[in-house]
Amino acid sequence: MTHSHKLTCKECPPRQTPTRRLGRMLLTSAGTLCVALGVAGMFLPLLPTTPFLLLAATCYARSSPRFYRWLMTNRWCGEYIRNYREGRGLPLQQKILTLALLWITIGATTVFVVPLWWVRVLLLAIASGVTFHLLRIKTYKPALSDPHTPPVTDALANQPVIEN
Repeated sequence: MTHSHKLTCKECPPRQTPTRRLGRMLLTSAGTLCVALGVAGMFLPLLPTTPFLLLAATCYARSSPRFYRWLMTNRWCGEYIRNYREGRGLPLQQKILTLALLWITIGATTVFVVPLWWVRVLLLAIASGVTFHLLRIKTYKPALSDPHTPPVTDALANQPVIEN
């Protein structure tokens, strides 16, 4: 039902002010940048993946239900983000793959690319810190009938509603 008056009423949808529209555009842009950095972090060991993907989810949750749903149901990172946010941890296979890629990349870089000894030590220290962090994260063991793993649609239904 639309009204021809300029007053607000409970039946009329809220009007989106230019400031709110700009804020949503900025949050959506920041979320997209964070997704790009998170994906790059999957291949570049010095760029963290998890913080960027979590930040992208937060930006999208506050700005775009469509982008948020896309990110949380994405086959590459949706389950990863949900498990991390809900405190379940990371699957063992993901930890092993991450640590293998980290040490192969850092090892090759320190041996073949970086000539300065102090940069080599710094890279090895960073890799050790990341390894320590990953090993401290809880290892998630998904079960076929895990009652704590709701379907994606139920998990998304509990997310914040975005007002226009």
